Order: sequence, then structure tokens, then C-alpha cells
Amino acid sequence: MIVIEHCAVSTVDAAGTEHADGHIVVEGNRIVAVGPGPYAGPRKGGVTRVDGTGCLATPGLVNTHHHLYQSATRGYAQQEILFGWLTELYPVWARIDAGIVHAAAAAGLAQLALSGCTTSTDHHYVFPREGGDLLAAEIDAATAVGLRFHPCRGSMDLSEKDGGLPPDSVVEDTDAALAATKDAIDRFHDPSPGAMVRIAVAPCSPFSVTPRLMREAADLARAEGVRLHTHLAETVEEEVYCQKVHNCTPVEYAESLGWLGDDVWLAHAVHLDSDAVAKLGATGTGVAHCPSSNGRLGAGIARVRDLLDARVPVGLGVDGAASQEAGQLGAELRQALYLARLRGGPAALTARESLALGTMGGARCLGRDDELGSLEAGKLADIALWRLDGLGHAGIDDPVAALVFGPPAPLRLLLVGGRAVVQDGALSTMDESMVAASLARAARTLRERR
Repeated sequence: MIVIEHCAVSTVDAAGTEHADGHIVVEGNRIVAVGPGPYAGPRKGGVTRVDGTGCLATPGLVNTHHHLYQSATRGYAQQEILFGWLTELYPVWARIDAGIVHAAAAAGLAQLALSGCTTSTDHHYVFPREGGDLLAAEIDAATAVGLRFHPCRGSMDLSEKDGGLPPDSVVEDTDAALAATKDAIDRFHDPSPGAMVRIAVAPCSPFSVTPRLMREAADLARAEGVRLHTHLAETVEEEVYCQKVHNCTPVEYAESLGWLGDDVWLAHAVHLDSDAVAKLGATGTGVAHCPSSNGRLGAGIARVRDLLDARVPVGLGVDGAASQEAGQLGAELRQALYLARLRGGPAALTARESLALGTMGGARCLGRDDELGSLEAGKLADIALWRLDGLGHAGIDDPVAALVFGPPAPLRLLLVGGRAVVQDGALSTMDESMVAASLARAARTLRERR
């Protein structure tokens, strides 16, 4: 049993329950009690007591979009929009292998853990022919770090010579991509309660994937009972491409291929008209909002207030480290709030709504809101205990406001299924200096490959 006491608690449950001084009790991998004041129930043998004085407990954050291999290619194409950025990086990514992916994934997931993330997706869509078992490499890394992991088996089959953006060196044959996706589900997907690994099906984007692959990938996902993920409506250039090639908007294109529904979540969804927002809401299609990446690439500001008002499930995403070099999810709480207010004014998003995006919103996108996203008895013990007693948060009376408006808060404790992954601001599961050194070697190797 783990008893966390004397901390502020923001449960992010449906009622918005909060405790100025509360407790959380964990047995095994589940939360068994949450309430005000100190824990007054029976204390079994072997109790670990955590004094949360000066801290705020929240659900662990859920990262709904990432490209972990990109941790090895940070700092490239610093002034490019998405299409130019991709054009510069595709040839570099064509040289990745399982060793580089493992090092990059371990570093990316470690950085996520240190910023309060307990569950992360990854959208891996580059599979060089001699690269090895890349999906297994990143799943191994996630196991080592200790995060709950939802890797998305991505794919690209529309090369530059056929009217797409990527070069031949990074695309797959359509049938081979579908077969590899089915194999990934068979090997790694765990549908059981409390699962640490689940697979999603994730063709990359309208400008890198054929309509056939999109349609058949959706059919495969639904036949196998897994979720669907893709990039959509990220940039103006993508909208121009869809209008030119398909004579419709990106959302209309997705709809025509069976890619709207409550088993789908879309990365970015920045450039949406009101009809598109309404369609996402009516179908329950989720959105992974990636504010820092959108800012880094100058892609625009998503209509988060409108999406929430339309009852669209909206979660937060870091996105690949090559377009969000900080790699932190906790900081996205503030970024999301700021960008929403830049678009819609100071009432466009509250601190608590931003926290909900990073927790329950992400859990809804991943179809795990029955187990994740809030602090409630019976849910998985994925808990972030944030220190708010330092200089950066001193004097802010509202702990949720301190977390969201203030600087990134250090972690007193991060639990994933009741297991400590971060303690007192440091990883418990890996040596950070070794992870950093491994990433530096992988990045250098990749730069030097030709």
C-alpha cells in the first residue's frame, strides 16, 4: 500500500473534485481511495507513506502524439515550414536503425516522464528496409523507462514520384505495410485491463499515403479492435494539396475513407472550418493538440475552444522532438492555454481546462478514460505529485493555477501503475546520464551516415 497525504489534490473527475489538503491510497496498480484530509483507514503492513506537503497531486499526463525517433534529429531545419522541414529530414530518417531508435525512444520517454507523463503514444512511420525491428526497439525502451505505451504502427506508401512528398527511400509497398501493421498488432497489442502496451494503426498523412492504404488500414484496425491515428489538417499547404489532388478539405477526405469515428484521433487538426469542427464533434473523433510544435513550424493555432464546445475529445501532444526540441509534456499545459487565449482572448481556456486536456482529454483520445485520466478509486495508479513549494510557484495560492501558469514544476513522485518512475525530480528506472550519452552517440552516428 502507498499512502500519499497532506497534498492538494485535483482529481479531474467529472465533478471537478479538488481537495486543498487530501490523500490518495494505492494498492497494487490501482487507486483504492481519494479524499480530503489525512488517510484515516486501516494501514496494512508494508505501507509506504509519502508526505505531499507543498505538493499538488494530479492524474499522470497523457501524451497523445509523438515521434520518438526524432529525438536523434533535434535542431534541424530551424526556419522551415512543415513541407520544407520534412524534405530536409526525410533523407536523414532513411538512415535510422533499431539501435538509434532505442536510444532516441529511451531519451524521449525519459524526458516525458520527468515532465509528468505516465502514458505516451508514438507515431512511428519510417521503416528503412535494413533498419531492423524498430517497433520492438521502442517498446523495449518504454518498458525500461516504465511508461504506459501506445505505439502507433505508421506507414507511408505515396512517394514523390507518385505525387506524394516523401522520397522512395522512406516509403513501403502498400501490401507490405498492411502486413507489417497486422503483425505489430499480433505481436504487441494487449487489450487486457491495465495494459502497458497497446497498438494503434496509423498511416502517416494525406500527402504521404495512398487512399487505398488509408481505407484498408481503417478496415484492418476495426477488424482487430484497435484504434486509428493519423496527421490531418496541420498546415495550409496540406489543405491546398487536398483541394488540388482530392477536390475536398482534409476532413472531407478523411470522412470519405472511413477515418472519422470515436475510435479515431487526429494529430494537429489546426486548419478546420466550422463544418469540420461539427463533424469531429458529431462523430466523436479525437484531436491531439500540439501547441509547441505548431508554433515551432509556424503551422497555426488550433481551434481548441471551438473543438471543446463541439464536444470533441481533445488531448495534448508533444509531437516529435525534431519539431519540439524540449520534449516536455508538462510545459504544454501552459502552451495550450496561451495559444487558446491568443486565438480567443483571456477567457478562451482556463487552467483547469488545460489540465483536463493533458489528462482526461488524452485518456479519451486513447479510449482509456475508464482507467486513466482522473484520480478515482478503481482507476490505475498513474499519479503525478508536483512540487509547488519552490521559488517558481511561491505565493500562487491556487495550486492548479501554479502548475499551469508557473514554470515547469519538479516532480516529488511519478507513479505508473503504482510503480515509482520518478522520485524527487530524478528517474528511478534508468541512469539519466547514460540515457543522454546514448542519445548523443546515436545523433552523431546518424549525422555521419551517408
